Amino acid sequence: MSLTRAEFREQNLASAHLEAQRLFAQKAQLQGAWLSWVASQIYLLRPAEYASMVRRELTRLQELSEN
Repeated sequence: MSLTRAEFREQNLASAHLEAQRLFAQKAQLQGAWLSWVASQIYLLRPAEYASMVRRELTRLQELSEN
């Protein structure tokens, strides 16, 4: 039995938030190299739906840090 999209999201949301925070925390240290580094890290995440969740959370964190 496969999960519905909503079930998958519910089961993986907390993990995606933590992963995005971990990746975002490296931004200050890596500075200019961060963007390519974080892209490579997201590329490694599976399944693709999970990677998308992490990417969306990273975007949210980025927007919060700019405001």
